[in-house]
Amino acid sequence: MMRMMAAVMIGCLALGACRGGLGGPDPVSFDGRTFRASASAVDKRASRALFDVRVRDAAASIDGAREAGRYEGIKYCIHNFGTSDIIWTRGPDDEASKLVVQDGTLTFQGRCTP
Repeated sequence: MMRMMAAVMIGCLALGACRGGLGGPDPVSFDGRTFRASASAVDKRASRALFDVRVRDAAASIDGAREAGRYEGIKYCIHNFGTSDIIWTRGPDDEASKLVVQDGTLTFQGRCTP
């Protein structure tokens, strides 16, 4: 019985390692690159609906960074409000001249609309 349980645990660990390391999600690529991106509430005490998205190393591909930011914003709204509806103040569809890039990090701001 112990041998069987050990074999099952080893199988689960091996399977998890194939999916991005011990069961973690596979990284998502945009324009052939992966970007480190994060979304967080602007003011957690006031409302989690208003949020910022930061995409690092945006110069690698501005189009890819735009889509990575959109993806991160959608994930944030689904996680916090159960909807993917966003009104962007500064967003991925803005003209290139309006994008905010500082020290290689592209920043968007939006509001989840429940």
